[in-house]
Amino acid sequence: MLSKCRWWRDAVIYQVYVRSFLDSTGDGIGDLAGVRAGLPYLKKLGVDGIWLSPFYPSPQHDHGYDVADYCGVDPLFGDLAEFDLLMAAARRLGVKVLLDIVPNHCSSEHPWFQEALASAPGSAARARFHFADGRGPDGAEPPNNWHSMFGGPAWSRVTEADGRPGQWYLHMFAPEQPDWNWRNQEVGAEFDRVLRFWLDRGIDGFRIDVAAGLFKHPQLPDSDDPEADARTRDSVNPLAWNQPEVHDVWRHWRTVCEQYTARDGRERLLVGEVSVPSAREHAKYVRPDELHQAFFFDLLSAPWDADAFRKVITEAMQDIAGTGSTVTWVLNNHDQVRTVTRYGEPATGCSGLGAARARAAALLMLALPGAAYIYQGEELGLPEVVDLPDDVLTDPIFRRTGSRARIRDGCRVPLPWSGQASPFGFTSGAESARPWLPQPSYFAEYATDRALADTRSFWHLYRDGLQLRAALPQLGEGTLDWLDAPPGVLGFVRGDGLVCAVNFGTAPTPAPVPGTPLLSSGPCPAGVLPGSTAAWWMSDL
Repeated sequence: MLSKCRWWRDAVIYQVYVRSFLDSTGDGIGDLAGVRAGLPYLKKLGVDGIWLSPFYPSPQHDHGYDVADYCGVDPLFGDLAEFDLLMAAARRLGVKVLLDIVPNHCSSEHPWFQEALASAPGSAARARFHFADGRGPDGAEPPNNWHSMFGGPAWSRVTEADGRPGQWYLHMFAPEQPDWNWRNQEVGAEFDRVLRFWLDRGIDGFRIDVAAGLFKHPQLPDSDDPEADARTRDSVNPLAWNQPEVHDVWRHWRTVCEQYTARDGRERLLVGEVSVPSAREHAKYVRPDELHQAFFFDLLSAPWDADAFRKVITEAMQDIAGTGSTVTWVLNNHDQVRTVTRYGEPATGCSGLGAARARAAALLMLALPGAAYIYQGEELGLPEVVDLPDDVLTDPIFRRTGSRARIRDGCRVPLPWSGQASPFGFTSGAESARPWLPQPSYFAEYATDRALADTRSFWHLYRDGLQLRAALPQLGEGTLDWLDAPPGVLGFVRGDGLVCAVNFGTAPTPAPVPGTPLLSSGPCPAGVLPGSTAAWWMSDL
């Protein structure tokens, strides 16, 4: 029975960044009712499910990834009744729903952290977090040299109840996001309660934020390379990430999910945000008794090069698929520069090399064995908004560093739905508020109504690819065999004769298969594979 319900193995999931998807109230911030209104659009696109960014009560220092209450809905986004309506609508349409859960850290306004601040050093309340005495005269220096992923030190000092400077607490992200101490059993028990609360409301699973985090080295020693930790947002500090104890948590969470599956045969999914050094290390998280999936970011970070893509795909198929799981492919998410821009697209238009490469990459991803995740707006070909004024930026990375180098606001600008001027149908009502991040005027070119009407648009490419993926047994889960191809071209066969080829160069090459392709990312005459183009064919190769 279970083998038949493993929908997740080749599912295509659409990431909904709730505050930027669709605003139903006119306050300029997307909400759960907006997501519900947009479900028919997503069903028409052809995705199997959605992953919702955090909508829990939060002071929004990191747009919901600082959670003050894991079992509620922030009034910005609606309430639990609206969430239940969303779940009912998704169920009617056959759309799965995943929630974003944040177990590495919470909000500094979480009741347990407020209790810790009010308690004495060494108290049970402080033991749920990482509190430590400082070093140096009067404890004025942080307990170790760790850096925050958002810039600056990973420690902040508190003022004790008597008004004196006191202990320090660990936050691997912003100071408003204290890290939980998962060596404390109360923390694990609390997250058991949270999981069951949402599973009881009918959700189909969880996307787990910072899934390689949670446990820190018990002695909290200095890092050997603090400068490397400071240079990147990736999880490179081995003392703070990828500790062996984290695997026991995922084994337990898998057991919880399987208890629900045993009741009704509907498998719940755990997909982790796992940033680790290699595909082999990544594979440990998706062993049969741990997470069902973990995002494979190497494809996202690979340069536009046929050999580089082949290398990361081969490693993923060997190491990750070798566990019995399937690879979970991604080209983008809410933390990354949009694909069109990352592949070389200027910020003010869809035509050009970046757009062509992004279209080709989409077809490549949808042809690979396993599951795929699509970040909202990628199906419209949205570019990164790179010229947001400093005074509208909200990313805590910018607040912490003063640098725009790694900020994420540019990929989070609210979606354009219709019309020729902002808010482009994103907000409702004649007197609607401005979107929480300003939309550039050129977003008119990418509006959903325009994309739906243009059969050459990104939207139709994604929709056609998803329809073929659902219809053809060769796609989704299964085998991949590489084809011999000229330099700069990547080609492979899926199952019984589905051929995918991508020309990473700019000059045309002979197609690997004669005849007109089933689908191509751009104009593709029979017998030719143009530059920066991907295509699918049926063949007896």
